[in-house]
Amino acid sequence: MFAEAAAYGIDIDVDDRAVERLLSVGPADVEVADGLTFARNVFVPLTTACRYTCTYCTYYDVPGEASLLSPEEVRERCRVGADAGCTEALFTFGDEPDDRYTRIHETLDEWGFDSIHDYLYRACEIALEEGLLPHSNPGDLTEETFRDLREVNASMGVMLETTADVDAHAGGRRKTPGQRLNTIRAAGRQDVPFTTGILVGIGEGWRDRAESLLAIRELHERHGHVQEVIVQNVVPNERSDFAKPDLETMRRVVAMARTALPPEVSVQVPPNLSPAADLVDCGIDDLGGVSPVTDDYVNPQYAWPDLEGLRTVADAGGIPLRERLPTYVRYLPADLRPADADPAPDPATRDAWLPPAVADRIRADDVHGRRLRAVARGEGPLDPRPARGD
Repeated sequence: MFAEAAAYGIDIDVDDRAVERLLSVGPADVEVADGLTFARNVFVPLTTACRYTCTYCTYYDVPGEASLLSPEEVRERCRVGADAGCTEALFTFGDEPDDRYTRIHETLDEWGFDSIHDYLYRACEIALEEGLLPHSNPGDLTEETFRDLREVNASMGVMLETTADVDAHAGGRRKTPGQRLNTIRAAGRQDVPFTTGILVGIGEGWRDRAESLLAIRELHERHGHVQEVIVQNVVPNERSDFAKPDLETMRRVVAMARTALPPEVSVQVPPNLSPAADLVDCGIDDLGGVSPVTDDYVNPQYAWPDLEGLRTVADAGGIPLRERLPTYVRYLPADLRPADADPAPDPATRDAWLPPAVADRIRADDVHGRRLRAVARGEGPLDPRPARGD
């Protein structure tokens, strides 16, 4: 199962007994979380070019049709998001475009950038200038690229999806479990607060789901960098006829995730794709990034719920709803996190998890800095509402 990981020098040891124990877990075996969080973000789809051609994905465009936002467009989107009270600039794009995307490479060269990652660095700087904290999902990266990009990112992420070899990833240009696990490890080695997750319903089995969750746990235990794990169901779209998993499947998978992961790692479901109110009793404690100003460009047919929709999910579990930053509080410096928040263990190679450029943005004495600090302390802009009955 983890032969591809071994090819990258990754030793993942998932014990069969742990898998069997996890397979026996159901919703009745977990407790409702103490609270529910979300991040207010603006989607910035930097490019729709992607070297992969996953059969369930509508985000990527073929060569000749792929888009690339200009620096001016990035700035305008970030400015609109900051004005709307967002704290996060979510930079989405496919994995590094291959040689077939000649127009993308030519445009980047004209703008003075050596690569899409070089351009992403500048885009993150623009987000910081406009008052937002960058969270980038740039696909598979090397340690060297993580080392560069971490300097302008509050957090980063990539979906593991599954450790199984599934037909959904078939073809000559395919993502592999080994590549994904290597990327998660590379982020940990470079002390990047990280988001990952599994995709449910792309041909994997129950054992694959258990092994995927336990592999994520093992990498987090080595590096301490995984802040949240997304349990995301596949949805039908114009390129895919994968059936949306039923509610009982999702309830069981979410309960497995909560059981498999350490308490400090959040379990998230996307509220525009999943019946989140029916999953809150299975241990979810986060709803991810939700935008008041942009679509979900990865799943454009599925609209975000509004704030009252998020409150309805929290009310289903009788728990409070709170806004958060893209960096979880345990990774923030002492002067920026709530007094009662436990810090993450010191990173392996640095003095702090948060890079200076991001910490300085939060500490800035301007309207954006004040907004970011209020959210970090749990004081707003969304005022916490107590649980029902309090």
